[in-house]
Order: sequence, then C-alpha cells, then structure tokens
Amino acid sequence: MQLRTFLEGEHFYRIPLKKLATGHYKVSARVNGIPGIFILDTGASTSCIGFDEITYFSMESEESEIKAAGAGAINMETKITRKNKITIGNWKSNSMDFVVFDLSHVNQALEQAEEASVNGIIGADFLKHFRAVIDYGRNCLYLK
Repeated sequence: MQLRTFLEGEHFYRIPLKKLATGHYKVSARVNGIPGIFILDTGASTSCIGFDEITYFSMESEESEIKAAGAGAINMETKITRKNKITIGNWKSNSMDFVVFDLSHVNQALEQAEEASVNGIIGADFLKHFRAVIDYGRNCLYLK
C-alpha cells in the first residue's frame, strides 16, 4: 500500500510542497484569511511570524518572556500571538499560536539564495500537534 493511500484513508490532508534552493520546503497558507508564504522547518522548535506581519495578518500580540535564537541570531525579543486561524490547502485549524520576532535574518538568507522572502516559519510545534507526515520523496505534507 502506498503512503498516500494509507494516510488519506486515515483522513490526513495532502499538501504539495515546493523545495527551495536552500533545501527548505515552502508552503502557502492563509492566516486569519490572509495569504502568506511560510518555510516548513522541522528544526525550528516553534512556529514564528515576523514583527512586520502582525498587522498584515490581523493579529493581536502580547508580550513574551521568550528569547528567540536561530539561523545565526540569538537573544532576540519576542511577542506571542494566539488562537489564529490557519488554512493550508483544504486543512484548517482555529488554534494556531505563533512566536513573533524579527525574521529579517531569515529573509536575508533567502535573498542570498535568490529566493523570495517569507512571512513566517512553520515549526516542530505545529508539525507535532497536527500529526504531520512529510513525504520527502514526493515533496508533500500530510496533516490530520
């Protein structure tokens, strides 16, 4: 039995992914009904969105004690935004939290690889919570 047949039989949603020059996967999503582009990053512990995206995605944020680190940057100030609606393909949730911080270093790295900037990162917190399966051979994501 193929992985796709099995997972779709278990009511997982299949989402095609696009591979970037950096080796990351890019996924289109709607957050609070507004379209955005996100990197799928299994190495990122939490899903993140840039400070400059709060208004764009009609989010409400609150102060956070968390200090962010990653992709060459450390000890960055953060905020948090809770219970956002997210839609990826035909899959959706009304309970998506994002850590908000400066993603300019991420977008600078993408720019150096001649890739378009992204609005945020889908991290391991999301992938675990929604029982994600990544089919690297077929470049697709399954979500429950």
